[in-house]
Amino acid sequence: MKRRLAREKAFQALFQIDNSEIDVEEAIEHVVEDSVHDAFLDQLVHGVTSCQEELDEWIGSHLVNWSFSRLPKVEKTALRMAAYEIKFAEDVPSQVAINEAVELAKTFGEEESGKFVNGVLSKMV
Repeated sequence: MKRRLAREKAFQALFQIDNSEIDVEEAIEHVVEDSVHDAFLDQLVHGVTSCQEELDEWIGSHLVNWSFSRLPKVEKTALRMAAYEIKFAEDVPSQVAINEAVELAKTFGEEESGKFVNGVLSKMV
């Protein structure tokens, strides 16, 4: 699975986890078509969920005129994924993580979601 698709599937799994009582493995099962798991997808989902509190604090410290709890769920999920990649995925350049998060926000969010995500992440690197 290409990384872009893995990120999209990870986004969908993380969104499910954040919005329902589903556990990590069940969320991953919902988004993969076959029984073969992608290592990068698993790394993102497990990494974001295990570091979520730390990521939320880091993101929150870079928000201007927003509180983290008020963020729309699409933006929150995209920011968490990118923050995880920037902070912990040594093989992913920060700019790639930002670009991918912006694309996810544009795909799943509102018209201005991509710009918002880009602005927050740009302050974080």
